[in-house]
Formats: sequence, C-alpha cells, structure tokens
Amino acid sequence: MRLFKYCALLLVLLLDSACNKGWLEPDPLSFFTPENAYTDKAGMESLLITMRKDLRAENTGNMNNLIMEFAASDLGSPWSQLDFYNLTPNTDQYYRFLDMFTATYISIKNTNILIGNIDNVEWESEEEKNVILAEAYWHRAYWYYRLINSYGDVPFIGEELHGAKLDFYTHSRWAILDKIEADVEFSVQWLPVNAPAGAISRGAGDHLLTKIYLANLEFDKAVEAASRVINGPYALMAARFGIDKDDPVRNLIWDLHRPKNFNIAENTETILATVDRFEAPPEARSPGLYTMRLYNCQWFQPQVLDSQGKPGMVASGPMYDSLGRGNSNVRLTWHYQYGIWYDGGATWENTSDLRRSDINWVDPHELKYNNPASVDFRKPVDISYLANPVDTFKHVYAMPHYIMYVPQDDPQAQPYGGNGDWYVFRLAETYLLRAEAHYWTGRTDLAAADINMVRQRAQAPPVSPGAITIDFILDERARELFAEETRHSELVRISYVMARSNLEGYDLSNFSQKNFYYDRVMKYNKTYEQKINLLDNTANMAPFHALWPIPSEVITANTMGVINQNIGYDGADRNVPPLETIE
Repeated sequence: MRLFKYCALLLVLLLDSACNKGWLEPDPLSFFTPENAYTDKAGMESLLITMRKDLRAENTGNMNNLIMEFAASDLGSPWSQLDFYNLTPNTDQYYRFLDMFTATYISIKNTNILIGNIDNVEWESEEEKNVILAEAYWHRAYWYYRLINSYGDVPFIGEELHGAKLDFYTHSRWAILDKIEADVEFSVQWLPVNAPAGAISRGAGDHLLTKIYLANLEFDKAVEAASRVINGPYALMAARFGIDKDDPVRNLIWDLHRPKNFNIAENTETILATVDRFEAPPEARSPGLYTMRLYNCQWFQPQVLDSQGKPGMVASGPMYDSLGRGNSNVRLTWHYQYGIWYDGGATWENTSDLRRSDINWVDPHELKYNNPASVDFRKPVDISYLANPVDTFKHVYAMPHYIMYVPQDDPQAQPYGGNGDWYVFRLAETYLLRAEAHYWTGRTDLAAADINMVRQRAQAPPVSPGAITIDFILDERARELFAEETRHSELVRISYVMARSNLEGYDLSNFSQKNFYYDRVMKYNKTYEQKINLLDNTANMAPFHALWPIPSEVITANTMGVINQNIGYDGADRNVPPLETIE
C-alpha cells in the first residue's frame, strides 16, 4: 500500500513509463474523457470540479490532512505518534505527513492540466477564458502555499508533463512565493465577486493573497488585500441564524459552526466553504467529516472505570450519538482546553466568551457513566478511578462540542462525524490576518481594532493595543479558528517571517536548529515537557521537525536532478542550493 501511494507521486513528478499512465486522467467526476475535456468550456469546468473535490479532501475522511495541522501544533498532540523522531523520509506511522506531499502534487497536476490546455478551447471572449484560468491559478497557489509551509523548499512544477522527466530540482520557498503571488494577483482581477458554493470567488482570491503577502513579508499589501475582502460583500454574523436559530438553549457561535449553515445565503461570513452533502450521489460525497472521531476523547472505552474498577462506559445511547466514537487522534492540549480562556481577568469557567461557554463545550465533569451495569450509572465520571494517570490523556478531556458535533445522516453509520460543508476561509480570519499585518508594522492600535471586531461578536472583553503580541494573535486564532485553519502551516509561515526579519534571535541561516514554531509548541504543548508515553512512543520533538520530510522515494527516483531533503532528516547531506527563480 505504501509503495502504491508513493508511485502516485512518482507518476506525477517523473512520468515513469513503468507505471500506469492512467494518472493523466482527472478523477471521474463527469462523463468527459481526457481527449475531449481539453477542447471545450464544459470540459474545463469538469476539471474545476475535480480541483474543488481535491480541496474538500483536506478535511474529510479518516486521518485527513487537516488533523495533522493541529496534531503537530501548540493546540494538539498526535497520541499514536508522539515521538517525531519516528517520522522519517521512509515512514510516517499513523499520520499522513508523507502522503500529504504526494497527494498535493496530484492536486497540482490537475491544475496544470487545465492551465496547459487553456488555449486549446475556442473561447467566446478573453474574459470567459480568464475566469476559468483564474480559478485554476488559485487552486495551484493554494497547494503550493500548503507545501512551502509544511515542507519548506520544494520543486515547482508549473506545467503539464508529457514525457519522462527525471531532472527535477528544488526551488526555494521564496521563489515559489513570488510565483504564486503573481498568479493570484492575476486571479483576483478575473474571479467573480459572487461564486456558487464551493467555487472560488474574488474574496477567496484576496484572502489567499493576504496570506501570501504575509508570508512574503509584504505587510502593507496584505492590509490592502484583506481590506478588499472586509469591505466586500461580507459581514461578520451578529444575530442568530440557520437551522437551530429558534433553539433558545443555543447561541450565535453554535449557529456559526453548524455545517448546514456554512453555505446558506443568510451566512454573510463565509468566503469559501467546501460542499459535502449526504443526499448527493455516493460518488459525489465524501466519507464524512470525522470530526467527532478525530478530535474527541475516547470516553466510551473500558479504561474509563467506575468506583468498582469496572467499565463505566458503553458505546451506545444518547451520549454516544452526541459525542461520537472519539479516537483522540488530535489530543487537545491544556492550552487550548483552558489556557487561552484565562483572558481579560476571566477563567475558562466564568468567561463571557461564547466560544468557551458551557453550552458549547463538554467538560470532564459533565461526562456521566452511561453503562447501565455500573454501580455509578448516571453519576459524573471520576478520573481518580482510572487505573493509570496517563489514561486521562486519551480518555477524558474537554471537547468543543459546538465545532465537533456533526450528526450522521446515515442511520447505519458509526457516529464519527457525518457529511457536511466545512469552512476554508471565513471573514473572522480575514480580520485576524489584517490584524497580524498591522502588528508586523507596529500599528498595534489598528491590530487591536481588528481583533476586537471578532472578540465583540464572541462577547469577549476588548483587548488593548498594548496587549497585542504575536502570541496573543495566535491565541485569538485558536479561540476562533480551531479545526478550521491550517494551524501548522500558519505557525511555520510566522516562523519564517520572524527568521527572515531577525526577530527575537531567529535567523534563516539556522532555521532547522532554532525557530518560533518549535519554541511555541514547547511552551504551550505540555505533552513534550511531560514526556507522555503511549504505544512505545515517548513524546519528543526537535526544532527541525517544524518542516516535515520529503519522501525518500521521490528523491531517489529523480536520478538526473536533485530534490533536497529537509535538514535534520536522512539524505540532507546531498542537498544543493535551491533554485531562486522560476522560468
């Protein structure tokens, strides 16, 4: 299975004639074959559908890419792969650190097919062509942004490949940033102001461009791009809406995180959300969001003992349907559960912030034994009864129910987290991105004003300009965007900003030995300080783990060129200087 997965990337990168050449065909989302998909508008639009499906795959299904963003961060830990020294160019154990690299280049392949064949169509106008091309450029830029903020320097492939090619070289992340910046600047000129659900709008273009400008240390341009979004046809939601708006027990933050509300016209905050509906044909829907499976604790397992030392929980009943069959693949840190809510003089227990309100979270003291055979049936769970203190790491912790709860439309399915739309970009993040751009240029008054737009909606106390730091901005992103942003990528992006700016002792020349990502994770993720041990893994991480390894099969198959390995991993001694320009 592992060899097959890496062969997929080798087909993309190398066009190895020994492999199956069916890779050139896009995923079968329409009746268009490759031969006719390149010759008319309908065929090009079918390729756009494939790209949107690739984007949706980031956050759907078991062990999807998005969970790695939180499992390898200050907000979560990968309980089944705690020792990052076990992540090598040849193995990633349970998570998809290597597979993401291969899958991303397959997604880039799909964009290059459209871009490379755009002039094969007789377009009615240049505008019609550019609208299609603009979305393809956006998708390609999105994937390269993800690559450079997960793996650092990588090869840039900007064209459809038609023959065997074994001489790839690594490009610097800065060269790639310049390229995708120019591409998305083109895109925002042609993307529509209003786009159908799941399609790319001009707002989504400017939002991605804001991130690229920040990564490229062009902070004034980032402010301009974010302002175009904020001043556009969007507004932060300020009143109850959607499917549960008449439920007096719930609140606005609950409404904002109901997947069935993400793409409705009433939601003026959505810039881009994926589309995934159970009622769609089977081939057009995903396995589901898996949020309850991947983020929630293993509360129902037999390790949750009652006062007699017997299993106090069972995988059935209303609590099972509500909390799901959690597996704690992203084990939430104390910092996310509690630390960030000690804010403005409040604590997690009495904060006015709706994002930590009691009705929106399920805390350990609210878990009750649900095994009818237990002497403690319906009593609150007592963690002192657990046989091993480490069992609290997986089995009992606080959960943001308002984010994770996605009921299964299929009555036969396990409660993992059903089909549902999911945010990619939301206006609250645009405000926080603009706040960050203001912070880097010393305009903390403007940064505070943007942050307070988000905090006011959440009923959190306002923050003063003097309290604005990059740590505070990241904490606010955690409060607002958990399980939504690409957390690891944003931490790495900020780490490069600080290193290139020589802030706080960071420098590009020793990025693999000292970086902001590592220091923040070590500060706020106590898993590594406590040396938690599970599955013969003792929690461990080094600064070079900020970047994930390039799969060794990709490097060794590239026999006529050099694809660099990230420093700290086997094979980095054979690196050559990355290319600084993209032809």
